[in-house]
Amino acid sequence: MPLLARMVAAPLFIDVRRGAIAGLGELLADRRIATEGRVAVAVGPGQGDSIVAELALDSAELFRVEDGSVDGAVRLGKRLRSGSYEAVAGIGGGRTIDVTKFAAHMAGIPMVSVATNLSHDGIASPVSSLEHESGKGSYGVVPPVAVVVDLDRVRRGPDRMVRAGIGDVVSNLSAIADWRLAEQETGERVDGLAVTLARTAAEAVLHQPGTVASDQFVTVLAEALVLSGMAMSVSGDSRPCSGGDHEILHAINHLYPGDRNHGELAGVGALFCAHLRGDARQAELFSACLARHGLPRIPAELGLSVAEFTKAVIHAPAMRPGRYTILEHLGLSEAAANERVEEYVRAVTG
Repeated sequence: MPLLARMVAAPLFIDVRRGAIAGLGELLADRRIATEGRVAVAVGPGQGDSIVAELALDSAELFRVEDGSVDGAVRLGKRLRSGSYEAVAGIGGGRTIDVTKFAAHMAGIPMVSVATNLSHDGIASPVSSLEHESGKGSYGVVPPVAVVVDLDRVRRGPDRMVRAGIGDVVSNLSAIADWRLAEQETGERVDGLAVTLARTAAEAVLHQPGTVASDQFVTVLAEALVLSGMAMSVSGDSRPCSGGDHEILHAINHLYPGDRNHGELAGVGALFCAHLRGDARQAELFSACLARHGLPRIPAELGLSVAEFTKAVIHAPAMRPGRYTILEHLGLSEAAANERVEEYVRAVTG
């Protein structure tokens, strides 16, 4: 009888706890990651420098990530490749980790993700979100070989950067609903294992008691972000964690460039899409979760008018050509979209 199985891309090492960063030097010396110990460290403008100073990683070459652009990632990738490094650690927030993932993929070396905030699921995903001349794009990369989340370091950053990850994780449920809709309407194949991982992550955070002030809650959130990344690795794309909610997110970033938070946008997009699907139970759970954690729920709380959010909803399907979600299914006109947005705002605030 044949043995049927598949190999799942997963990190060799995951460490989520207080003081986890102290083990980074030992981790980078792990012969499964770097046999000769020739490693690089890429740091962002936030806590990266102080982490490197504390750990005294004398044998590691230090590189600075100045922005989150494709050009910057390519430059780093060329330097890693020309320097014959065996591995690279990206220390910082989502922008630094995305740039380092892309550069490591380009150089063909493993990457260790050292997250200093939990604003989105990029800490363990096979996707890099990078800026380019026309806005922002998503690029497939090899996922991190290890993930380190030091709760002490996470807490040194703004609470907003922790809370935002909640919106990104719970939006998995909206993405899964869209995937099932595509299966029903277009015959698209759904990967059950990817769905299981993404759903487990979302449900764990959605129903987890406490707030970001609790180590238990932040640990569950960090682990959920890792599970979301693994769900995307299993699927081979972002489908289990990105539906109409993320189409709206990317449309907002494209139409109204600014420093808006990924996770906050994802949460609002997921809540709106739940209303579009007529899923009152999911909308109620999303709304309660976002409110409990002080996250935006309506366009005004993102600094957008109803008209601006409506424009993003109309533009959203163009952000992921070929992806079928509730937005493509309904094919709303501008007038219909505006009406649905107004209904949604009344439902949330009324």
